[in-house]
Amino acid sequence: MSDATLTTVRNAARLLKEFLSREDELGVSELARRLGLGKSAVHRLLTTLQAEGLVQKGPRTDGYRLGIVMFELGEAARVHLDLHVAAHSTLARLRELTGETSQVSVADGDDVVVVDRMESTHSLRLFTEAGRRVPMYCTASGKVMLAFRSERHQAAYLKRVELRPLTSHTITDRARLRAELRSVHARGWAESMNERELGVASVAAPIHDISGAVVAAISVGAPITRFRGVPRKRMTQAVVEAGDEVSRRLGWPPVNAHHLID
Repeated sequence: MSDATLTTVRNAARLLKEFLSREDELGVSELARRLGLGKSAVHRLLTTLQAEGLVQKGPRTDGYRLGIVMFELGEAARVHLDLHVAAHSTLARLRELTGETSQVSVADGDDVVVVDRMESTHSLRLFTEAGRRVPMYCTASGKVMLAFRSERHQAAYLKRVELRPLTSHTITDRARLRAELRSVHARGWAESMNERELGVASVAAPIHDISGAVVAAISVGAPITRFRGVPRKRMTQAVVEAGDEVSRRLGWPPVNAHHLID
């Protein structure tokens, strides 16, 4: 990226920050004065930002105001901040209860991204750093988030994504994955055994926001040899209860929630 391009991006960011003044609208001349730029340069920036929905023209003037996309970005940032605050103590308690690596993940496109993580207390532990992207179809967290999306969204995902076999246990048959997602939705939790990486197991449960939408997943992961040494019901119950606890903090009352744990 050239210095000129970087300067343009910087100026666009500076322009957007001027709206932090909370004024209803700002015109080209006023923005040019504040930014120390020419009117033509500011007009080009505004035209580009308007095309992306980041600013919009006022209904009765030549001034500009923030666009709906800025509101959507702000809501996304708020959800992530709220999620971190709501989940942190629960994540610590889940790690303490199970002794295993506990994490919160969100969907980003067709991948899962870990946004909060607490390491296992064992010397032998998993090393998946926060921020790493992994496919949705072969992880417990990803399967939970897919399972609670609409059938139309699931169909589009299955049509779009190549189900690559990361191990011999990875589900690569679309009909089988669709059936797996139905089971996950019905029981309220998902598991992944050797599907993304041999020797690794995880269990995940959904995190709902105030509207009931699944915005994240909370999970526990461990080496599969140690995972099998813990009663499945106890591990799954701990994760499900953790998901419900975080969901309640986000405003979702799971009064009718029922989870079938074998």
